Amino acid sequence: MKLLYTVVFVLVHVTPPCELTNTRLTGVFNWTTITYQISQEETKAAIESGRYIPENNLALGIERWNNKLFVTVPRFKPGVLATLNYISLANMNSSNKSPDLIPYPNLEANTGTVTTWPPKLQSACRIRVDSCDRLWVMDTGIIDILAQPKQQMPPTIFIYDLKNDELLYTYPFKDKVDYNENSFFPNIIVDVTSANCEQAYAYIPDIGNYKVIVYSLQNNQTHIVTHNYFHFDPLSGDFTSNGVHFQWQDGVFGMALSPVDRDGFRLVYFHPLASTMEFAVSSKYLQNSTLAKENLKAFKVLGNRGINGQSSASFLDEETGVLFYTQINRNAVACWNSFKGEEYNEKTQGVVADDEETLSFPNDIKVDKTGILWVINSPLPEFMIAGLNKNNINFRIFMAPVRQAIKGTSCDEM
Repeated sequence: MKLLYTVVFVLVHVTPPCELTNTRLTGVFNWTTITYQISQEETKAAIESGRYIPENNLALGIERWNNKLFVTVPRFKPGVLATLNYISLANMNSSNKSPDLIPYPNLEANTGTVTTWPPKLQSACRIRVDSCDRLWVMDTGIIDILAQPKQQMPPTIFIYDLKNDELLYTYPFKDKVDYNENSFFPNIIVDVTSANCEQAYAYIPDIGNYKVIVYSLQNNQTHIVTHNYFHFDPLSGDFTSNGVHFQWQDGVFGMALSPVDRDGFRLVYFHPLASTMEFAVSSKYLQNSTLAKENLKAFKVLGNRGINGQSSASFLDEETGVLFYTQINRNAVACWNSFKGEEYNEKTQGVVADDEETLSFPNDIKVDKTGILWVINSPLPEFMIAGLNKNNINFRIFMAPVRQAIKGTSCDEM
């Protein structure tokens, strides 16, 4: 397994904080270091044993279901107590804005080897709740990727029933077929409707091999889709975050789904991480690898986000048609309204919020079923190179009703 990221050079300088422009999003949680809901005695024992090294815990992915806000902490370095966690939103209005993370479904499921059944969660980046009240987790199976990488188990899909917290399914990827030493799976997108829960598909981008793994729940099998548009753009591989300059070669990463069309399929919006371009293809082609190979022109160029428009995660709100996406080089959250019929370019895109300090490196973005936009930022490049600064607030979670988030932008419905 090669390292996920290759740092070319580093230049650190002090950047004065810019004027706060994050006016549409409301900060609800923040942490200097991640803590977990275990007793003081258990915390002490975990630190002494090396199972918990606070500064090695990086909050990365989010998802919301009812009163649970899920937060992933990938095992990029040793000492991550639990990779899949949640925060109870029942007490969101309390004065504690840095709550302990609660391991999901419990600490035991996040602890131990893969030789037991069910297998233990190893390292999850991003997750997805579907319309059938299930939580889909794409576990990379790799731990300590920034130290001494170990493939503890094959990359594995875990699916939980959120109504009773039971593990419903697991699907391990096939070695040398679905994945190899260059693979990394930082995202998972679930395509399903509540009327056909068993006919679900998951789209899992492999950013190292420039392909998408498509998993059919009904058939319990995978196939692979490839296309040139899944590759990175060498002219868009330069990144800067808090004075850290580096290059990435990550391919297809962000994927978002339109509402179901008349033909029963969705439009899938996608982009490589090291690119400023956005593309689209009908899910009809992703769900059938033969069709995808025979219809390469079904993959369309949507448009360009402009200089420094690189994006990680994205999500489309089905009610308004607004596509939200992070802009990691601009420390921003941006949007484009797919219902307006406008071209996808810099002029038709809106800025929901941007802030060098509070939105530095936005990492994940979701819209829940109640129409609330959620955003998490975390200093991944600094974490990789120098480690977390214990004097800073390193992680923030923001929220806003979708219509509030787009009000006054080019994404507004008016």
